[in-house]
Amino acid sequence: MLLPSNHPKRIELNDEVHARPSDVIGPRSRISYIVMFGELGAEPLLELCDNFGCRPPAKGVSHFVADMQKFKIRWERHTEFTRYNFSVEADDSEPFSGTALANVPRDWLSSLPGELLVANHVELRSFSDIELGAAELSRTYFSGNPIVGAYVSDGLGRAYTDFRIHSDNFGRILVCEQGMTPQQRGRIVQRLLEIDTYRMLALLAFPMARELIEPVSGFENELNEITTTMSHGTPASEPELLDRLTLLQANIVSELTNSQFRFSAAKAYSQLVGVRIDELRENRIQGLQQFSEFTERRLLPAMRTCEAVSNRLESVSERVSRATQLLSTRVDISRENQNQKLLESMDRRARLQLRLQQTVEGLSIAAISYYVVGLIAYSIAGAKALDWIPFQKEVMTMASIPIVIVVIAWAVRRAKRHLKD
Repeated sequence: MLLPSNHPKRIELNDEVHARPSDVIGPRSRISYIVMFGELGAEPLLELCDNFGCRPPAKGVSHFVADMQKFKIRWERHTEFTRYNFSVEADDSEPFSGTALANVPRDWLSSLPGELLVANHVELRSFSDIELGAAELSRTYFSGNPIVGAYVSDGLGRAYTDFRIHSDNFGRILVCEQGMTPQQRGRIVQRLLEIDTYRMLALLAFPMARELIEPVSGFENELNEITTTMSHGTPASEPELLDRLTLLQANIVSELTNSQFRFSAAKAYSQLVGVRIDELRENRIQGLQQFSEFTERRLLPAMRTCEAVSNRLESVSERVSRATQLLSTRVDISRENQNQKLLESMDRRARLQLRLQQTVEGLSIAAISYYVVGLIAYSIAGAKALDWIPFQKEVMTMASIPIVIVVIAWAVRRAKRHLKD
């Protein structure tokens, strides 16, 4: 049947649900699990494949499983970390008397890039192999530490751990099962390892949250001081307050930028821990704390602290933004008032200048008329001396005064109209 062309991502998205399938594990298995934080490249895996003559993973893959004869390896690359899972069949020796890393090159293991975040040894045995009580299990396999345990998969298995790092720098998980399929064993082990992995990844935000408590309190105190000064301040102090708010907002944004990804990731990882615990389908072993109880008492308080610090940081950022907006509005209003007063002052000066100009204009007409009349008087005096005119000099000078004033006033106004045009 002919169909339209596929979406470019159809095959990739469809196969995503099949990515990273759980291992198929035998009834007696020994597993060593390592998580390297910040190491995302596949170069170490390529080197290991080359050492054991194994076909390397394809370029760009994020999941790889291979049988290297002496051990099996499972490699997964995630957003922030890479995990290595080494497994072998267990012999008749006691649990944790050996590891799955016996045949892994020591120099290769010690040179893995990144930072070691999680390391666990897992022992898988049958019910009949492990018939000890909780106290004996703790003394025998967990250095006497209090252990967490529960029936899993609706009673088909039992899982124990102490969530401690032992002297070999590894944690320990003991799984006993009866009647599980290889796929069920793989899923149970994977869920237990992911609970510890996501628990540690979630807790990465906890030290950051504790370090931020004091700076956030400082931000809140600084904001309270600024807002108190704002309520009693004068317009002259507003620019300084605005500078303080701007600097405070910059510091808060810097902390938000540095912390919000970690807090958001912690929330997502803690939710994954809850999902993986639910998938265990655990039931109580008398006298032991269940995985869900342990995480509720230990992980959830830390996550609540991270959430509280994150909320406080976002809250103080919003309050600073509102205070900045309010103060900016006040500064704008003050500037508008100052501009209004400046315009009024300029208007008054313009009116005074107009009046002065009008006064000067009248004085100018009088002065020019005075000089023109003087010139006419000299001219009349000369003409009288030559007997050119029969009238008295004083009479003709007096008669010329109004004529001169009118003519000069007319000439000045005409010049003004010309300049306006």
